[in-house]
Amino acid sequence: MKKIIMKFGGAALESPSHFSNVAEIIAEKKLHYDHLVVVVSAMGGVTDELMGLAHQVAKEPAEREMDMLLSVGERISMSLLAMALSDLGVEAISLTGSQSGIITSSRHREAEILTVRPQRINHHLERGEIVIVAGFQGVSAEREITTLGRGGSDTSAVALAIALAAEKVEFYKDVEGIYSQDPKKNPRAALLEKLTFEEALKFQNPLHSRSILLASKNNLPLHILSFKRDLREHFPGSWIEGSATKKEAVYEAALPK
Repeated sequence: MKKIIMKFGGAALESPSHFSNVAEIIAEKKLHYDHLVVVVSAMGGVTDELMGLAHQVAKEPAEREMDMLLSVGERISMSLLAMALSDLGVEAISLTGSQSGIITSSRHREAEILTVRPQRINHHLERGEIVIVAGFQGVSAEREITTLGRGGSDTSAVALAIALAAEKVEFYKDVEGIYSQDPKKNPRAALLEKLTFEEALKFQNPLHSRSILLASKNNLPLHILSFKRDLREHFPGSWIEGSATKKEAVYEAALPK
């Protein structure tokens, strides 16, 4: 059955009105795929607000408590998006990282994904529901909530795609794709349609390197495109993919340090 992972960052979920646009994108995609999993970041600015609150009440907030606090941002996004989809008549359910089976190391604020046990996700997919997962978070063997640090939500999407044997991950960003140079510094920077994983690590890239590296080790195609319809019509996005044969799943703990 055709299966895809879609990832929406904070810019795509910046305000309540943005959720309607994202819900429409997902509903359209559902027409072409049997199983659909959506990974979300916190709404734009929410994580910074939560960090600010922590430092208002404590000079040095405990790492564990920071994970408990910061994981709330993605939970807000997943719940609101499930509501927006329901409003369109699309069945969806939201799950936290721990409910989704994302198992991590015990290091708070910078945990690594050790494995993914997606049984609950598969259960809901078989029922025909779209599953919305809170990115950037998981649970350790000690059953502690953890967050993944920089690039965490994108890495969550890649890890879930590996575990679910999805055909690709689509990342919806506030840019059209990958540029040859920083477009803010060079207006003539070229948009690149196709890159290898190695090339993607060298160019100006909206994805964190850890998600690209994890996709590379599992030969998982990545597609970066804009959440703005007019930009998608102008440029169909950038593809990152390789030619290696896909082998047994590799997660972050097995990557070279």
